[in-house]
Amino acid sequence: MRDEERDQRERPERPRPVPGALSGLPAGSAGLAVAELVAAALRPQAGPVVAVGGAVVDATPAPVKDWAIRQFGTADKLVLQLGILAVLTMLVMALGVLAVRSRRLAAAGVLLLGAVGAVAAVSRPDSAGPTDAFPSVGGAVTAALVLHLLAGRLTARRRTPAPAAHGAGTRAEGAAGVLPPAEAGGRDRRSFLLAAASAAAASAVVGAAARSLSTSRGQGAVASRRRVVLPAPGSPARPVPGRARLRLPDITPFVTPNDDFYRVDTALTVPEVDATAWRLRIHGEGVRRPATYSFDDLLGRELVERDITLTCVSNEVGGPYVGNARWTGVRLADLLAECGVEPPSRGGPADQLVSRSVDGMTLGTPVEVVMDGRDALLALGMNGEPLPFEHGFPVRMVVPGLYGFVSACKWIEDIELTTFASYDPYWVRRGWAREAPVKTQSRIDTPRPFARPKAGPVMVAGVAWAQHRGIAKVEVRIDDGPWQEARLAAEAGRDTWRQWSFPWQASRGGHTLTVRATDRTGAVQTGRRTRTVPDGADGRHSVVVTVE
Repeated sequence: MRDEERDQRERPERPRPVPGALSGLPAGSAGLAVAELVAAALRPQAGPVVAVGGAVVDATPAPVKDWAIRQFGTADKLVLQLGILAVLTMLVMALGVLAVRSRRLAAAGVLLLGAVGAVAAVSRPDSAGPTDAFPSVGGAVTAALVLHLLAGRLTARRRTPAPAAHGAGTRAEGAAGVLPPAEAGGRDRRSFLLAAASAAAASAVVGAAARSLSTSRGQGAVASRRRVVLPAPGSPARPVPGRARLRLPDITPFVTPNDDFYRVDTALTVPEVDATAWRLRIHGEGVRRPATYSFDDLLGRELVERDITLTCVSNEVGGPYVGNARWTGVRLADLLAECGVEPPSRGGPADQLVSRSVDGMTLGTPVEVVMDGRDALLALGMNGEPLPFEHGFPVRMVVPGLYGFVSACKWIEDIELTTFASYDPYWVRRGWAREAPVKTQSRIDTPRPFARPKAGPVMVAGVAWAQHRGIAKVEVRIDDGPWQEARLAAEAGRDTWRQWSFPWQASRGGHTLTVRATDRTGAVQTGRRTRTVPDGADGRHSVVVTVE
């Protein structure tokens, strides 16, 4: 036999990129399934997608984050996670192509991805320590092994038969156990497909087990919320005047249902906290008597019930991230006073209250504001029921008059008294303001932008807010005409928004409707448009309509 014929018989077939790329998919799925199973057993927040997603959120510049909220609203977290999965899919497919050329390099690439997830997990603010690296490491090792196995099926050496000698070559090779090329290739493909299908099936089983385990771990939190019975408040909210609720189609209702209340936060997975195990610690500068409270401790105190409107600093002029609810909780100022805290105006050394949530988020609130007599609450209930998980169960902060990013800490578990000079909380480190009182704003709810109402009487209506100052007047302007005063609904309190309406005799053609509000300090909503960064949007809301 000539050497070149022997080399040809022993030479492996050139690997093809498509099967290589496809080998990366079941390997990646297997790794991710194992990672999620380990995370479900240890700590769901340590999963690679959540950990990397959190790191991406932390590293995203404020303007980009603001853009994402405007574009995707409350679906921004889902979009981020889908984006991470899409990038991961492309990477494992590329590593699959590499694996048919060098399985060692491909395995190293997979392990490098696992290292990225592990570093992201252990560096998160809520990290539980080195064990948070286990999900990413376990998933990477699994993916590397599966990829090595599948790539081996694609790179199996297949010998081709030597030319037949005297017409008996095929029989001789068959007797020697060497398969013809077509049959050998078919067997190799079947072997690869069988291995890939087995990996995919195993991934599905492991993924289902991870979801089941994660669900069972959350059952304690769900059960603890189900058992909560909110006592009658010792200080109930005043009845909402009937004239505070305008009965107009398409106007925002006075009370925002829990399911419709906006949610803007950085938590990729909603924390599910067991109220029976929850604790709140108060400590820091000027705290003469540090204390720790359980949920039952708070539930046994006098409860306060108040109607308070919350606004997100990411809310654009005329935007949807504002809502009004009836909150039930305990006065935060009372707890601070029991711990010996004095505001700066009385000589207290701390001017900043840093609240921390179970997911590591930090918010900074002026101590003076919290203790100035307003209804700053540690809320346990929302619209007559325990807080929903999405809105902070078991306990959250609610401080009227401040944007949520400096006051409305959800899933709160720690309050530290410190100073603005010595500590920058999460959003301040990312370019947002230290103190952020809510700006006077108003919004047109009806008619909608680009609506086509009929000529004649058209009701223009909406809401206006200036929490803790109150709304004194709302005015509407048609095109470049004069400002005309709208009718205000009754005021339910200075910490809530206020509905308004304006009867307009509409003429045919295109028109621009603009609204502005005046708060009870006399400040008029400015016409100068600004973006939300660093302390909330300014400007007047307007809509364009065509009257037919």
